[in-house]
Amino acid sequence: MMDIKTVAIVGGGLIGASWAALFTANDIDVIAWDPDATARALFRERMKAARKQLAQLGRRGKGKVKVVARLKAAVADADLIQENAPEKLELKHKLFAEILAAAKPQATIASSTSSFAWSQLTEGMKDAASRLIVSHPFNPPHLVPLVELYGTDADRVAQAGAFYEAMGKVTIRMKREAPGHVANRLASALYREAVHIVAEGIAGVADVDKALVEGPGLRWSIQGAHMTYHLGGGDGGYRHYLDHLGPSQEKRWAALGQPSLTSEVKDRLVRGVDEEAAGRSIAELSAERDTMLIETLKLRAKQRRQR
Repeated sequence: MMDIKTVAIVGGGLIGASWAALFTANDIDVIAWDPDATARALFRERMKAARKQLAQLGRRGKGKVKVVARLKAAVADADLIQENAPEKLELKHKLFAEILAAAKPQATIASSTSSFAWSQLTEGMKDAASRLIVSHPFNPPHLVPLVELYGTDADRVAQAGAFYEAMGKVTIRMKREAPGHVANRLASALYREAVHIVAEGIAGVADVDKALVEGPGLRWSIQGAHMTYHLGGGDGGYRHYLDHLGPSQEKRWAALGQPSLTSEVKDRLVRGVDEEAAGRSIAELSAERDTMLIETLKLRAKQRRQR
């Protein structure tokens, strides 16, 4: 962990700026690059709001940030290179080739990819493939703790994991790669059924969201699905639940939908979420989300201190 002193941010959009805010708030220096001049010009401003939020959580480090116009200048002295380019495989391959040519031989390339598997990202990298790891955050990275890790160099993954955890993140390490990793696969499964319920006229968009937030989502913010059903089994725990209530789960699984995002379905979803938003802008909704995230993180930190 202590070997990582400087991080290069490759891709200066919202994800890159969020990462940079987190790192600098933990006294890590950042060198940022984006091919778009506008993104470079807005980078510090995008970081500013995230830094204010991190200060509410007690992270007020004084890491330096430098924005550069050339990729080589960003990665040449970096110990970790956090790649946040758009989800276009050909673009990422091109970036990785340029990074490998300019970076220190021991530097780790960490991809924030939300969908591509490690083997897809490392196509053509040959002996250098072990230098790349998947390190997928959840948006916004400076607030949501999760980072999903995968790579073939166990020491490199362990070092990166220790570094992220020192930044206040919570890491999981995948045993084998899978498209969408872990959390996005879980989210996609739930979203599929949320779309199906609306498409079939079972409930509207706002009520589907309300059912999740005021029901299982509240529990899931404390305990995961497996632990939730362990408690649901009473004194017999998970084994009792699976033996006695597993068949009812299988019946529900069999009834789950396979919706298609037709024009009609998309229109129904958009109308529903517009009604749920009730005139609030994306910025206002994001601010509400972030406020609740910050308060939740404060509560969790308080509980950890009391253990």
